[in-house]
Amino acid sequence: RGARAMEEVAQRAVRYLYRQFTAGPGANAWALVRLFKTHRFGDLDAALQAAAQQAAAGQALSNDTKCLVLLATEGEKEEWQSRHRSRGHKAIPLPSPEIVQAFPMISSLVRQLGVDVHDLLEPKPALLLDLAQRSYNVFCVSKAPGSPFIPAQAEFVIPFRIASVLGFGGMLPSGDLFAMILFAKTPVSQEIAEMFKPLALSLKVALLSMEETFL
Repeated sequence: RGARAMEEVAQRAVRYLYRQFTAGPGANAWALVRLFKTHRFGDLDAALQAAAQQAAAGQALSNDTKCLVLLATEGEKEEWQSRHRSRGHKAIPLPSPEIVQAFPMISSLVRQLGVDVHDLLEPKPALLLDLAQRSYNVFCVSKAPGSPFIPAQAEFVIPFRIASVLGFGGMLPSGDLFAMILFAKTPVSQEIAEMFKPLALSLKVALLSMEETFL
């Protein structure tokens, strides 16, 4: 309500989840909460295109290359409280299924949500409505320490005591994927993670109202 752009909607949602869940008096349940959405490379602004090109490590990106863009972030560290201060996650290019598989967390997220990677990278117009109306699963890694699906173990998981990672999301009518990812400081079981599944529809409705107002 009253939002002027998708970024504002996304940041409100991330901030709400980050601040409302606690693990006791004065203890936040999450170390970091982030919301991502895919966009065409050609639709990104110059700064995000530069970030995607840097992440691509010299690989050419076409205007149609899907990129996983950080819409909003909230966390313990000051640099985690603005997507503009993110060092390596502003825009992650996904030019092919093989590249998606090279990112264990992204490939696991896509797989656990129940999204076909080919539908993600090259959605067929005839299937867009079906993809948007489908009910999607949750992403859950109940034991983050030592998991091959959660990167930066030494730099992030261990020092910030990340116990579990969960996520929820789905597909928009445009064929773009959105995903909320929460890094928990207390263990989260698959059963608990399932309780977040209904939030995907609420988030989808909010983002849909602003889909043309970002970037």
